[in-house]
Amino acid sequence: MNTEQFLHLLREEGFPEPLEVQQIPNGSLDVHEHPFEVKALVLEGSIEIVINGLSTIYQAGDIFQLRYKQPHSESYGPSGVKYLASRKQ
Repeated sequence: MNTEQFLHLLREEGFPEPLEVQQIPNGSLDVHEHPFEVKALVLEGSIEIVINGLSTIYQAGDIFQLRYKQPHSESYGPSGVKYLASRKQ
């Protein structure tokens, strides 16, 4: 999916304008949760998200979504990751 398609999808689903997020190469965050729902489009690099023991790797063009307060961990590829993230309360 490209950025224009992603922005259209966000509007259709009632998400606000996204922010650009960048994470460092080979970085990670242990299990945590967010007080909002997240829908994001990976622009560059890769991110691995683990939910309930299931690992998924997202790369440029992929969308990932996290439910409100969904416990997860994340790690970033050797080039880090850059993505657009929209947060819905």
